[in-house]
Amino acid sequence: MYEPEVTVITATSNLVDQELTDDFTLLINLLDKQTYPYVEHLIIDNASTDGTIELLKEYKNAGFINFFSEPDNGKFEAFNKGLMRAKGKYVSFVSCDDFYHDITAIADIVQLMEQEDADFCFFPSYCIHPEGYVFQFTPAILNTFQVTPCPRQAMFFKKSVLDELRGFDSKFKLLADYDLMIRLLLNEYNGIYFESNVITCKLGEQVTKHTTQAEAECNHIFYKNYKSLYPLSEEALRRMVATSEIPRPLLDKLAQKFPPEDKELFYERYQQMYDMRVQAVKALRERERRGM
Repeated sequence: MYEPEVTVITATSNLVDQELTDDFTLLINLLDKQTYPYVEHLIIDNASTDGTIELLKEYKNAGFINFFSEPDNGKFEAFNKGLMRAKGKYVSFVSCDDFYHDITAIADIVQLMEQEDADFCFFPSYCIHPEGYVFQFTPAILNTFQVTPCPRQAMFFKKSVLDELRGFDSKFKLLADYDLMIRLLLNEYNGIYFESNVITCKLGEQVTKHTTQAEAECNHIFYKNYKSLYPLSEEALRRMVATSEIPRPLLDKLAQKFPPEDKELFYERYQQMYDMRVQAVKALRERERRGM
């Protein structure tokens, strides 16, 4: 029976100095316990200088990983380098402090993607917030054109599809994964939902630390991907970023990217997200007014 290979790609940079060696060891050990036998773990290292290379050599010599080390311009460029070297039919991108807590995860996801001939798969995850608490992130794929629908770590991709899309647009240093998700839906690739929660990951601390840059990137991502569908003004883009408000003519075109049976639910979920973000903005302004 044919069983396709899977490549898990991880970007690293000075793990020792960042005190991430224990987290990385957990990722390695739990990935090794996966029941699926055809998993390649590919590490793309940013020319670390703190002892990380020696650590990676130990894991490589023990047969856990393969790795390449050279300077890069951020994790998304590293992911693209990994994509070019990946041997698997399917790929995933996990950070050095994420881990699969379900040892049958990869086997179950591959089986589903093969059965459904899926181009990508998305699933629930446990997310660790920068403030320390953990919550379950349930994918909101119908809201993809407004907000990030799920963590990048909670997805598997068919490598050939990412090759067609030319991987991540690495000029986006914070939100290139969100840009990729939008492009998957705009190009109407076949996505499938896997209902089990199989991974624990950390939310991007850089996004929460650099909100102005994140908002600017989101603005650019919306313009880049939607400009051929509808002429977006600066004000329209500002409102899309701030409150997820999408101009109705554009919204109707985006609705066509989903199956007809999901159209009514798409508009319902759109309105729910818009209302929720409007209320959040109002609450923030009220707290600022009170000096809280």
